[in-house]
Amino acid sequence: MEHDLAIRLHGVGRRYSLGGPWVLRGVDLGVGAGSLVRIEGANGTGKSTLLRLLAGIDAPSEGRLAGRPRTAFVPERFPASLPFTAVGYLTHMGRVHGLARGAAGRAAERWLERFGAGGYARTPLAELSKGSSQKVAVAQALVADPELLVLDEAWTGLDAPARAELDRAVAERTVAGGAVVFVDHDPRRLLGAADETYAVVGSALNRRTPNGTSAGSGPGPVGPVVVIEAQAPRDAGLPAPVAAAAAEVGDRSPEGVLRLAVPESRSDVVLRELLMARPPWHVVSVRGESGAPEPPSWADAVRPGAEPAVPTRPAEAWPAEAETVEGEGR
Repeated sequence: MEHDLAIRLHGVGRRYSLGGPWVLRGVDLGVGAGSLVRIEGANGTGKSTLLRLLAGIDAPSEGRLAGRPRTAFVPERFPASLPFTAVGYLTHMGRVHGLARGAAGRAAERWLERFGAGGYARTPLAELSKGSSQKVAVAQALVADPELLVLDEAWTGLDAPARAELDRAVAERTVAGGAVVFVDHDPRRLLGAADETYAVVGSALNRRTPNGTSAGSGPGPVGPVVVIEAQAPRDAGLPAPVAAAAAEVGDRSPEGVLRLAVPESRSDVVLRELLMARPPWHVVSVRGESGAPEPPSWADAVRPGAEPAVPTRPAEAWPAEAETVEGEGR
């Protein structure tokens, strides 16, 4: 998949004192618009430093950055002691990113609901549990549809439904043309969805090959794939966001049915784009790579011509043993 560049690092290095050790050095990295980039590495290797450089929070000691998209950042640690309520903080951040007050307030309420924190909208940040604080931390980065979204362990502390919602939000950003760069300790996070995977080794940044070695070029490991068969309206072309998200597009049958292989993390977004197209596509089947039908998703309730709700999976689709966050009372 080819992408126009959103931001590029040229020979970037960072150290925190004159004559001190280099945390990063000689980093060349291009992040394409609409791409998903995973950063890996052992603890203390400089992953967070690289993300702060991309987010514009830190400046390089040498080298340069080209391009400055509208950027939002979820830090590893969120300062929950700020003197705001949850909705007040998100509205404030929306205003910082250029939204009008009304639009910022509506976006704040919408993202709190999506992450299951709507009931805490008027709660002061200092009174929220760790899990709810993390939901606010993630929501503040999404209120204004950033062109570059930088996530540093953003899934940590979220309950299972919120983690899945963040997966969907990442897919929505990339399908809409935004770039996402993320670090996560779980190697299965967005498995198969990343366009590029890099590892910080020593002070260098190496591109991962398909077998996981730090050399050469190539995409990250292949992960779960969903196969979608959809029938096109007469003479309709494939919606551009769907073409961008699909890993593979088959030939159209004489009846106009197209087979799409889509990373599992982007499947809900692709279904929404097909059903919201004007005129809408007819989704014939959705199944896993093994051929088994996929669990129910939000798209099952959407019919052509109807306005879809915010994409969420129904409660029965979540396993009974889904992880919860301790102290998630607020």
